Formats: sequence, structure tokens, C-alpha cells
Amino acid sequence: MTDYSLKKLFWKRFKKNKLAIAGGIVVLLLFIIALSADFISPHDPSDIDRKHILEAPGAAHPLGTDDLGRDVLSRMIYGSRISLAVGFVAVGIATFIGMIFGAISGYYGKWTDRIIMRIIDIMLSIPTFFLILAVIAFIGPGIWNIMIVIGLTSWMGVARLVRAEFLSLKEREFVLAARAVGASDMRIIFGHIMVNSMAPVFVSAILGVASAILVESALSFLGIGITPPTPSWGNILTLGKDNIEIAWWLSVFPGIAILITVLSYNLVGEGLQDALDPRLWGSGE
Repeated sequence: MTDYSLKKLFWKRFKKNKLAIAGGIVVLLLFIIALSADFISPHDPSDIDRKHILEAPGAAHPLGTDDLGRDVLSRMIYGSRISLAVGFVAVGIATFIGMIFGAISGYYGKWTDRIIMRIIDIMLSIPTFFLILAVIAFIGPGIWNIMIVIGLTSWMGVARLVRAEFLSLKEREFVLAARAVGASDMRIIFGHIMVNSMAPVFVSAILGVASAILVESALSFLGIGITPPTPSWGNILTLGKDNIEIAWWLSVFPGIAILITVLSYNLVGEGLQDALDPRLWGSGE
């Protein structure tokens, strides 16, 4: 089957998953909103208007205002940038580390594999969120600190995926042929095996973005994530908690945004997983 036929079959299968398509549309809209925040935001997210403190949603402020009179819609639009940036940078770090460790573990095996897998087992035995809390409390909050810490504490799943792919692929004919012509280990690992094991890694990365956004929102909600005045969905939720009885909109709208975003990434990830599953290609669906 040619590359063109595989792409055609993949797209045909992915299109049949209506929920994945809907999730993809939402993800695309979030990208557009985040990239065009400077142009579509009705107000400056940092503008304080003490005449309109905790004002309910209305014509002037469609999603209401917070305890300083700042427009919630504008802050949520700019907050989408933070959520997406944290999600993609953190997942990029985790995916890079996981691919390196998984490739080395799966390709070389023996004692190298045993050492790396024991490291992964130790990391997985520690509750990830509490580890992130401890590290952030020690080094301090900040967007870059959060990105790096989430990335450094969430690479284990990718490593195990890549290891499994390498164990399956390293004895295939194309790898044996590469060895026979004298290709180096690095060329075989990155030029032959890695490129053939990217499908599950890509799916894992998409699902990882949703997880990273949830972690960032939780950290910001607890007050050790993105710190004000920088807007993020998590710290808007914190204001909602403090004013839950008189300003319901501060909890409802960012909560819905987080829910829809995480759900959309999960739907896209599951749709890609089904479409990329080679066990289903033979049916010609």
C-alpha cells in the first residue's frame, strides 16, 4: 500500500468519527482565538474599572467582570494563550525526553533497558501532581517553571510507548537490512525505527496536551501556577471560588472553557488512535 493510499485511508477513517471532527474544529477555533487575541479581545485584560466591579454578564461585558472590574471575556481570551502554550511546550518536553529514553531502552535492551525501566517505575510510583506541587513550591511559580516541571514529570508514558514500538520493530527486515549495509546505531534508531513508531507517540502527545492544560489550571487555581495579573483560566477560577455566592460567572465560564478544551483534545486523540490503528486497515473501512 502506497503512502498516498495510507493517507487516504487514514483520512477516510478519521472523517467517519464525528466526535473527533467536532473536537478538531474546537481545537482549531481555540488556536485562532489564541493567535488573534490582540484583535478580537473587546477590552485590555488588565484594565481596572472600579465602577463595574463584579458586574453580571451584559452587553458591555458579555461574561461579566471580576473583583477589580476587569472584563472576564478578555481575560479568558488571553488565558487561552497561556493554556495552549503550557500544553504544547510541556508536552514537547515530555515527548522529547520520552522518545530518547524509550528508544535507548528498546533498542539496546539488556542492562540499559533494566536501568531505564526501573527509573520509570520509580517515577511512576510517585504521585505526579504532588511531585509537581512540591517542585513548584520550591522553585516558585511562573509560566516557564510550570512548562518545564510538567514536561519533566510526564515523559514516562511516552518512554514506555516508544520502548514497546522499538522492541517490535528492531528485528524487522528493514532494520536488519540497514545493519547489513553498515548503518550506525544512531541512523537506525532515528532514521529507520523512530520514524516508523511516531503514530502512537503523536496520539499520546495530543492526549498529553489535555492533561497538561488540566494540571496548569489546577496549579493556577491553587495559587502556585500562573500568577496574576497574567490571566489564565485557573486563576480566574480562583476568583470564582472567592466570590462564588455573588459572582457565579467567574466559576462557570472558565470551568466550561477547561471542560470543552480538554474534552476536545481527548476526542481528537481517540479519533487519531482509531484512524491510525493498522489492525483496522485491512477491512478497508
